[in-house]
Amino acid sequence: MRETSTPVLRRRRTLLVGQLPPAQEILRGSLIERYKRCGKPGCKCATGRGHGPKYYLSVSQPGARPQMDYVPQAALDEVRRYVANYHRLREILEEICAINRELLRRRERL
Repeated sequence: MRETSTPVLRRRRTLLVGQLPPAQEILRGSLIERYKRCGKPGCKCATGRGHGPKYYLSVSQPGARPQMDYVPQAALDEVRRYVANYHRLREILEEICAINRELLRRRERL
């Protein structure tokens, strides 16, 4: 990034800000696919994979066990998009921070 000119860095930062996903469409976590056994004698799930797939949103917090929330099938696509938005947001923020840090190193106006 050091060989990139200051105006190019500023333009890149502006482009990145324009790519940020809408704040109301962000969801932190990971989607987990699970198959469960119902416990009924003679059910096909006893010898197979189990019933499913069922989807859960797993959210980890430092020092705590991950929290799992059931995701209804009707909400699955939306939850996938929101989780992808969260990961894209983090990538964009990391790149913006790197640009800002480089401008600071150059003693340029942030």
